[in-house]
Amino acid sequence: MNRTFGEGALQLAGLSARTLGWRPDEFWHATPAELAAILMPDAGDGAPLARSEFEKLMELDRNG
Repeated sequence: MNRTFGEGALQLAGLSARTLGWRPDEFWHATPAELAAILMPDAGDGAPLARSEFEKLMELDRNG
């Protein structure tokens, strides 16, 4: 399948909104590496980041 950048970005933006609760601004300010790290975590024990841990990190980021 041959997708355009726009089609791929729209799909990832929707995935980020549904999975991470990101608004469009948060998606567009994230780097590809940040998005990959969140969607495909490489934790040493193989466990994905728990929602509660993710929310704590988001709160820390908001409060800077």
